[in-house]
Amino acid sequence: MNVVILVGRLTKDPELRTTGNGKSVTSFSVAVDRQFKQEGQPTADFFNVVAWGRQAEVINQYLRKGREIAVRGRLQTRNYTAQDGSKRYVTEVVLESFDFIGSRSDTGGQSYQRSAQPAAAAQTNDIPLDIDDDFSLLAEDDDVPF
Repeated sequence: MNVVILVGRLTKDPELRTTGNGKSVTSFSVAVDRQFKQEGQPTADFFNVVAWGRQAEVINQYLRKGREIAVRGRLQTRNYTAQDGSKRYVTEVVLESFDFIGSRSDTGGQSYQRSAQPAAAAQTNDIPLDIDDDFSLLAEDDDVPF
């Protein structure tokens, strides 16, 4: 089983790119605080995350440096040959789902626009597009589990 769950803050603004065949991709890094901090040791670990498609676009639109995010994905290692001819290895988290955490004020006053897409449609894509003041997806009355 290959499952990674991280909760942390973006270390820089996401970088949105488009592949040659038109697919959106964004990459960002997440700083995750260590639970136990020892003197002389780092207090956080930094993980590279890659998101594809609509999720990449949503992350690029709504998240900025310092914003808290919960990420679920899989760990992936890839390699490539650098310009100098050396072989390079990259380990990253490939995003499968995410949640906004915290409040809007965590982004330094960044303004956000609400999506016109209904909540039911957002749920089918597993992307929280109908965002309230605390960035959480509101359940419909008929979706309540009790």
